[in-house]
Amino acid sequence: MTRMTRRGATVELAISSALAALGVTCEEVEVEVINQGKKGFLGFGAKEAEVTVTVIDVEEPSVPEKLEVVAESEPLQELETVLVDEIAGAVAQQEEVRVEGLSDEAAILETEQYLRMVAEGMGISDLQVSHETKGKYVIFQLESDKAAFLIGKRGQTLNALQQLAQLVANKAANQFKVVRVDVGDYRERREQSLEQLADRMADKAVRTGQKVKLEPMPSYERKVIHNALSNRLDIETYSEGADPHRYLVIESIR
Repeated sequence: MTRMTRRGATVELAISSALAALGVTCEEVEVEVINQGKKGFLGFGAKEAEVTVTVIDVEEPSVPEKLEVVAESEPLQELETVLVDEIAGAVAQQEEVRVEGLSDEAAILETEQYLRMVAEGMGISDLQVSHETKGKYVIFQLESDKAAFLIGKRGQTLNALQQLAQLVANKAANQFKVVRVDVGDYRERREQSLEQLADRMADKAVRTGQKVKLEPMPSYERKVIHNALSNRLDIETYSEGADPHRYLVIESIR
């Protein structure tokens, strides 16, 4: 468990200093205010605020050890930046490249081919893609020896692939499709981790009386947390910001 004590002119500045030093975000830590500080008068009698920040050990879905090595050996952060940039470009051009007249099945097959093309650009040549349709929902299942590389840190690469697949599938499909892209059972395990995180952060909001802001997440991950906390009467949840940086806030209502 990593812990750090910092001082600052205000509690907020002391917390910000600790977060920067630890390289974490506010939703990944527990904060204990040791001293609220004092402004003083005309510069006299001022006292700095003091806080202790403890990093929370958040359990992430595990990946087999041999796959972790693959992920660490690649420039993953650079790849995720490229994928995010491609998403932005795809969104901007979606109306211009829209193709009419393809059947839903043809649109799904086109999406499979697109996923393989992106994987090849990532240096993944063994990608296997299968799909299952349930009404308007289409679930693409990816398999590869470089599965961890497809998932990325906290699923960021997988989320980017899913958003791209959503755009490709709907540019030609006759009816709107909700696309889900998964590797193994990562999505299920991620949802379990999010539910556990939701309980911890809700307890933190009630205990401290302060709003808890989570990291930016896709809409369906925010929905997991909303649903996990829907029966609690001591907190409320809502989203703020604009995609792809929209995040969820948990606030005590006691």
